[in-house]
Amino acid sequence: MPVNPGSAFAQAMTAFFATLVSRWTTTLTQLQRDSWDLWAVNTPQTDALGNAVTWTGQNAFISMNAFRLQAGKVIIDNAPAIFSGTSLSDPFISVAFDESSQNFSLGFLNTDEWAGEVGGILSVYVSRPQNPSVNYFKGPYRYAGTINGAVVPPTSPQIIPVPFPVVENQKVFAQCRAATADGRLSSLKRFSGLVQA
Repeated sequence: MPVNPGSAFAQAMTAFFATLVSRWTTTLTQLQRDSWDLWAVNTPQTDALGNAVTWTGQNAFISMNAFRLQAGKVIIDNAPAIFSGTSLSDPFISVAFDESSQNFSLGFLNTDEWAGEVGGILSVYVSRPQNPSVNYFKGPYRYAGTINGAVVPPTSPQIIPVPFPVVENQKVFAQCRAATADGRLSSLKRFSGLVQA
């Protein structure tokens, strides 16, 4: 969620959350809600401090589907049948930010689960440019784009527009998260790079 609650990006996320809360209470059947509760109890998440946290079924439903809505995908009403998240390979093969095209090239392993599924996605978020001496960036990040999985996995690297103007020798931080077709999320993977001319 962006820091400025009045921004178009924050308002879009707020609308996604409102849609999902309403769908949880008015559209999902009790059996569907129970299956989300079961998935959540069997799939502890890790918080920012590395501690195991048990979500509610509603937390899981909203988290997975807000991620999908931001990427332009449809809502998944049924909980995943697999009690786990998905993996995202680390490190990324390559990343290169380019001043002349205002794009960046993201290399990844297309053997990850998300890449070989129709409905699988890899979403990318980017920071505003920073001084090259900055070595850590907590946020905020802006959604930059999504790479879609397919029966024939996407080729690496993929080109993604940078959401902020960048110039040579600035440092840009980015993070990625993958989701499978059934909604299971990966952990965040973070990386950075210097902008090239």
